[in-house]
Amino acid sequence: MTETFRLTLAQLNPTVGAIDANAEQVRDAHAEAKAAGADMIVFPELFLIGYQPQDLVMKPVLVNTAMAKAEELAALTVDGPAIGLGAPYFYGDALYNGYWILAEGRVKQVLRKHHLPNYKVFDEKRLFASGPIEGPYAIGPLRIGSPICEDAWYEDVAEAQVESGAEILIVPNGSPYYRNKFNTRLTHMVSRVVENDVPLVYLNMVGGQDDQVFDGGSFVLNRHGKPAHILPAFAEELRHVDFVKEDGKWVAEAGEITHQPDEWEQDYRAMVESLRDYLGKTGFKKVVLGLSGGIDSAIVATIATDALGAENVHCVMLPSEYTSQGSLDDAKDIANRLGCRYDFVPISQGRDAITDTLAPIFGDLPFDTTEENIQSRLRGLLLMALSNKFGSMLLTTGNKSEVAVGYCTIYGDMNGGYNPIKDLYKTRVFEQCRWRNANHRDWMKGPEGEVIPVTIIDKPPSAELRPDQRDDDSLPPYEVLDAILEGLVDREESVADLVEAGFDRATVKRVEHLLYISEYKRFQSAPGTRLTPRAFWLDRRYPIASRWRDPS
Repeated sequence: MTETFRLTLAQLNPTVGAIDANAEQVRDAHAEAKAAGADMIVFPELFLIGYQPQDLVMKPVLVNTAMAKAEELAALTVDGPAIGLGAPYFYGDALYNGYWILAEGRVKQVLRKHHLPNYKVFDEKRLFASGPIEGPYAIGPLRIGSPICEDAWYEDVAEAQVESGAEILIVPNGSPYYRNKFNTRLTHMVSRVVENDVPLVYLNMVGGQDDQVFDGGSFVLNRHGKPAHILPAFAEELRHVDFVKEDGKWVAEAGEITHQPDEWEQDYRAMVESLRDYLGKTGFKKVVLGLSGGIDSAIVATIATDALGAENVHCVMLPSEYTSQGSLDDAKDIANRLGCRYDFVPISQGRDAITDTLAPIFGDLPFDTTEENIQSRLRGLLLMALSNKFGSMLLTTGNKSEVAVGYCTIYGDMNGGYNPIKDLYKTRVFEQCRWRNANHRDWMKGPEGEVIPVTIIDKPPSAELRPDQRDDDSLPPYEVLDAILEGLVDREESVADLVEAGFDRATVKRVEHLLYISEYKRFQSAPGTRLTPRAFWLDRRYPIASRWRDPS
């Protein structure tokens, strides 16, 4: 008789700290797995408390509550499938990132994560103790090894588990998105499969948590690294995977291989999902934003509409005498195309009042960036008033290029609770708009078609804070600026490296200077979707007060 084993993968979306709600997801998914005849259901890393918990996991009451809940969930397995569940584990005098194996109505084993990531957005070494390399566990006819996330990026844990008798590897993950990461994961997991000659299950969670987005894309590999299943990116799914024993070895039967979207679709989906979850998990239902007629606010309005629906997006045009007729027309046009509420709130009277108030002190000093920033801060004040009055979260709309060099006004256009394009360089903003105009997916709540007017995409960028102002009056052209920033920020290159690559040294030094003196602004800025391994916040932690400048 052929031996078989049905495994259910729970690619789901937990909420940090919502232990009861996350446990309810476990119960519901377990019931579905039981109805499907599964032998075991597995959940991602730290699923019971959500990931990443950061310092929240240092609270003993949270850990104790989670451990008690995990023990309670073990009762589900008396007459149903076993459960693999990520949850913290306090043992002896140390806290571990644990993976709980619940079977036969009890806690059968708790695996402890061995390799603790301490780079990019991760700092698990300050939160958890490193556990020993754990052996496999038996569920029915199958012996299973479970390297926990980072453990599978190294050879030793998987090798030790297979040498101890593991016949397949199940890897629970909390792996956040960055552009083109799926292929990186796949390459590492293929290495574990080839080295150990066993099938491997890579299970990732989905959903947004602050700046990070977990993009799913779970997969099952057979020997030689051949995919048997690939789950969708960003979407929740329960996938039943059947293993059969052939010639003494377990093999995953072939299932659906879901196409993974290209980087433009994945970036856009990440921004939509992160905004949707950020609002949902913080208790907001609606957003408000300033709609300037420019490309950055246009794409943020579109992302918000796709995330929340047009009925939950409030767009406000706040013109001054420097606002062009083209911008007025474009702002109203995109609001109409998206179907959002649109309000027109001129700032002239408020600015005149502020100018008159400051006149005795300013005297006859010339107009400069002070007056430009007053306009921006007045807009920020009005938008925050609308946010407060109507309970809508204010979205900020600065792209990564502007955030990098401080081409944004603190307490002005930087006001807001979230910024979905914070990690999107300006040159990519243009291309992302073109992508959205040409593509529509069923996960988008906004309308299909050309929702962003081409006039917005094609016109020269301008803050419109003085007559005939253009961004390239103050900054290098964005294709030059972004290329320099990619070198300085994303690749940590030196000035000499960039000069050797063909950039003007004076321009590079100016950009470097602007980057460093703007650190204080970024420190106070709203969180935003992480799209790259060098996003501003946890990926790149620079001092605010620093006199370092590259001497090369």
